[in-house]
Amino acid sequence: MTKPHVNKTRDKIKSLEQLAKTITSLRAESKKMVHCHGVFDLLHIGHIRHFEQAKKLGDTLVVTVTPDRYVNKGPHRPAFTEDLRAEAIAALDCVDYVAINNWPTAVETIKLLKPDIYAKGADYKDAAKDHTGKIIDEEAAVKAVGSKIAFTEDITFSSSSLINKHLPVFSAEVREYLSNF
Repeated sequence: MTKPHVNKTRDKIKSLEQLAKTITSLRAESKKMVHCHGVFDLLHIGHIRHFEQAKKLGDTLVVTVTPDRYVNKGPHRPAFTEDLRAEAIAALDCVDYVAINNWPTAVETIKLLKPDIYAKGADYKDAAKDHTGKIIDEEAAVKAVGSKIAFTEDITFSSSSLINKHLPVFSAEVREYLSNF
């Protein structure tokens, strides 16, 4: 069975159940699947380079997006809805499929999809510095399904920092006042 022709952005967006079936078909063709997961709010060059490097690790790149209900990054976050974040990622040529996760972390998704490689950015390499506190659980899930974890190496940005700096929620006066604390 050959890979279905995927050329439209929205055609790349699947439910997790659809994605699991697609991956089963790809496995039958000995295709190596790479999985990336995150919030990806305010898609930026750091994300794009991460996806490009992850794609080089295998044949098919799957990206799952943290659903809105589990994004705890402050007021008015995420800046973009889960559907818009998925669509933005699906528009990238290096990404083959995108799904919105059903859970707060990638752990259950890793168990469902069983990627050959789970790719995270360099900022997750040191579990002690992991701001989400979930990389240890994700690494355990990766090992449990017989997969490997890979860390991409390139420039690192934080969507939260970019949003706070360039798309502030508060007025200039309030930001100036808050900077005193």
